[in-house]
Amino acid sequence: MRPSTRPAARERRVDVRDWLGRVRISGFVVIMLGLVVLGTFVLVPTVGTYMDQRQQIQALRSAVQLSQSQVADLQTQRDRWSDPAYIRTQARERLGYTFPGEVVYLIDNDLPASATPQEQDDVSGDVGQTRTDWMAQLVRSVTSSGAAQVAVPDVTVGVPDPTPAPDAPAG
Repeated sequence: MRPSTRPAARERRVDVRDWLGRVRISGFVVIMLGLVVLGTFVLVPTVGTYMDQRQQIQALRSAVQLSQSQVADLQTQRDRWSDPAYIRTQARERLGYTFPGEVVYLIDNDLPASATPQEQDDVSGDVGQTRTDWMAQLVRSVTSSGAAQVAVPDVTVGVPDPTPAPDAPAG
């Protein structure tokens, strides 16, 4: 049995040489294609540089805005410190200054009962026992600290000798 073949379902083979032979390219089209490729190679790095510069400009603008807001805050603070009432208030609050003749009352333990620190419970009700000999550890600790090197300061630099000179009269 032979499968039925329809004329529309047949595979048509395309001969590339025949197709290219029918395409006619003029000199103008070749020149324009060359200019487009050359322009692409020239403009792609330029566009990348442009985008980088735009990002840098935006970052610098945001830094300038931040600096301007900081300058405005500092100017506001400077204006506050030029007010004698503000200076007086800050001296009273921060440093505890008072005017002559004023009586100062210090309130101790002014926290509410809920905010006071509570005593902690014992960590454990059971007494623990160590498995090492504490006396041997004490002896090891003392001997290792005695064997440690101690840095001795140079007493000859800038410190006078406490012993009197031999030709000085004892008084």
